[in-house]
Amino acid sequence: MPKFLIQATYTPEGTKGLLKEGASGRRAAVDQVVTDLGGQVEAMYFAFGEDDIVLIVDFPDPVSMAAVSLTVKASGALRTRATPLLTLDEIDEATRRQVTFRAPGR
Repeated sequence: MPKFLIQATYTPEGTKGLLKEGASGRRAAVDQVVTDLGGQVEAMYFAFGEDDIVLIVDFPDPVSMAAVSLTVKASGALRTRATPLLTLDEIDEATRRQVTFRAPGR
């Protein structure tokens, strides 16, 4: 299954929700939305600094990740970004593929 790194920052409204229901309440909500689409939460951490939450999730396909991302962003409670994560084998396969490319101005 494709893996994704999700980094999120709570909006003021989202922070109020976190204060109301706590970290375990948010974890339960994340688990539900991910598993409902056939995925799995590998790790979830709260942080402070630029990001408030960091997750690693597995989804059956990128469309499932996009569906979650759109729904979460539409809530207005979080600003998120998702980064696809590749395995070593996937990068090895990519290095074996021949790509023809001309850099700008060359």
